[in-house]
Amino acid sequence: MSLAASSTSTDQSVIVVGIRFRPAGRIYYFDPVGQTFSNGQYVIVETVRGIEAGRVVIASKKMAEADLSDTLKPVLHLATEDELRMMLSYKSKEKDALARCHERVVYHKLPMKLVEAEYTFDGSRLTFYFTADERVDFRALVRDLAATFRTRIELRQIGARDQAKLQGGVGPCGKTLCCSSWITDFGIVSIKMAKEQGLPLNPSKISGVCGRLMCCLSYENDNYIQAKQQMPQIGTFLDTPGGRGKVVSINVPQNSVEVMLESGVTIRVPVEEQKEKKPAGGCGSGGACCSSKGGGSCGSGGCGSGGCGSGGCGSSKGGAGGCGSCSLNKKP
Repeated sequence: MSLAASSTSTDQSVIVVGIRFRPAGRIYYFDPVGQTFSNGQYVIVETVRGIEAGRVVIASKKMAEADLSDTLKPVLHLATEDELRMMLSYKSKEKDALARCHERVVYHKLPMKLVEAEYTFDGSRLTFYFTADERVDFRALVRDLAATFRTRIELRQIGARDQAKLQGGVGPCGKTLCCSSWITDFGIVSIKMAKEQGLPLNPSKISGVCGRLMCCLSYENDNYIQAKQQMPQIGTFLDTPGGRGKVVSINVPQNSVEVMLESGVTIRVPVEEQKEKKPAGGCGSGGACCSSKGGGSCGSGGCGSGGCGSGGCGSSKGGAGGCGSCSLNKKP
């Protein structure tokens, strides 16, 4: 039984290698077919779109077969020097191809904006990425481009986020766009995240260069939600050093709240000052009564030798004295 279980466990794990075809692009897993590759090497692989060259970003490792979304394609071989030179040669022709394609788009009067041209490593396919507000009939353009470049032509429509990822740029923070530097897949970003973080709902303030909501709105959203659960909610009343007031806003980065006093003045109060102190116990504070058999009596915060603030506790061994504030009887 144990041998069968061990065999099943072995069959469920496979050796894979992670390959990326574009900078900051998605990582795809391939079968190394017994070969060993190092990070940074270029390899030739078989994909659903044909033979392509990619860069190894994850060396060979074991992965559960259940974690793989697609059937593994094989790595054919390590890219040779001739293949690398050919890849760089076609790479240098992409800008010229984009300019020539733009001329043909203008000629055919198509409502589309070209973003980028991309050759495969051997020049067998030339892909043009474009954006458009509506569906474009580019069949005549494809025939024209195929006759011009003498290779297989593909036109692929992309969205505004993908356009920013391909073209790159600098964000409002002054750093390289996250989507073009390290984000592999676009997550869900909503206006609710901006509200949760108290950001101004001004499109120019919360939108990126793509015109969509900035991806960074989702980075700290969970932290804001968690922090707010530990803070006084808006509308609650607090006792502050300046008097009683109502919470009107929450500042998560400073861990404080703004409280409007009855006089109309608004003050900032650190959340730490509003955390209630736990009662130490004792009759005076509504806690448990003293249970010592000796003659001690209760103070306001516990058992002591002084008088009881709200009524003495019976301390005689046979008596059952009552507590003045908590009305608890001491067991004999």
